[in-house]
Amino acid sequence: MGSAKKRRWSYSAGERGRNRVRAYEDNRSGVLILEFWEREPGQPEAKRKRVSLRHRDRERAKRQADEMAARLAKGQRRGGPELMLQRLFDIYGSEVTPEKGVRQQEHDRMSSEMFLRFFGPDRKANTFSRRDWDRFIRERRSGKIRPAQKAKAEKVGERTIERDLKWLLAVLNWATLAGDGRGGFLLEWNPLRGLPLPKEKNSKRPIVSEERYKAMLDVAPKVDSRFALVLILAHETGHRLSAVLQLRWSDVDLTRSVVRWQAATDKSGREHETPLTACAVAALQGVQREHPAIGDAWVLPAPRDPSRPMSRYLAQSCWRRAERLAKLEHVEGLGWHGLRRKFATERKDASRVDLCALGGWKTPRTLEECYQRPDRATMKRVLEEREPLFEAAGD
Repeated sequence: MGSAKKRRWSYSAGERGRNRVRAYEDNRSGVLILEFWEREPGQPEAKRKRVSLRHRDRERAKRQADEMAARLAKGQRRGGPELMLQRLFDIYGSEVTPEKGVRQQEHDRMSSEMFLRFFGPDRKANTFSRRDWDRFIRERRSGKIRPAQKAKAEKVGERTIERDLKWLLAVLNWATLAGDGRGGFLLEWNPLRGLPLPKEKNSKRPIVSEERYKAMLDVAPKVDSRFALVLILAHETGHRLSAVLQLRWSDVDLTRSVVRWQAATDKSGREHETPLTACAVAALQGVQREHPAIGDAWVLPAPRDPSRPMSRYLAQSCWRRAERLAKLEHVEGLGWHGLRRKFATERKDASRVDLCALGGWKTPRTLEECYQRPDRATMKRVLEEREPLFEAAGD
């Protein structure tokens, strides 16, 4: 007899057919969602809407569902027409951004500055249209619009543009649920809701080969004093570059050979602990002997400011320099994330649950669709395992 399927948490407020609002957990991420029916201006019928609350606090979600049901019952408008983009981003930056991890906070600030520069701080948030959407995509793709720290115009791929627009959509969606202090919401509706996000037709996700990894490791001492450690930790743990760079010595237990990944530095927002390989332990011990440090000191401090971790821009620059010194041809899309794909692909035979825990993947689906790639060694082994079957059938 099969076990009953676990029901996800939910909470309902209001009356069915009138002002019913339901808060529930997303099955994959655990993030809470609000679901309700509402008629947008100019629309004859109400439509079902689902908006992510971007948190996992059930009590807070209950309060938000109650507030939404009360406003729907009173027929209140969902916001005023004069919310300027600068004001919206300022509120979001003070109320939502601080709850995110370090890297996500940095991305929020970068995105806010870029969109304000592109659309203007006095742009009314409810006046966006498909023309604005398409214009941003064109100019972002060509490199005409880019983050402030990018001095040189460079073309970017669809995934980068998709990430930028998802951020803007998230801010606008949040504003349709955030109170304006007068009994309404900051925005009446999200004017960009439902527009198609750009998608890469043939996304390139190359893997760093073992030969390439060893060649870069050989020239690492010539690149930077800490580059070898970054390379080894990324290769041996399978974790994202941002998480590796933000490790502190208090996160590392060399006696037990384990490392703790803080929730603030993890993309999925959860703290977890993973074992360290002998190679990773040896590399960490070597650095600690040369540069003794304990406690909250960074494992990989910035060269000019030890109070800050090594930046990912410096890490990327080191990667390119290592390629040149090792006389390796640069491959588009092959960088630090290529090591993460290598880690996932080489361990296809491992339990999906264990592999997700080891590399910090949220779900097996993400692991399989985005990181594990076909490789000749595995395909050859599969064929060799089938050969005895064919021989037996022939006999």
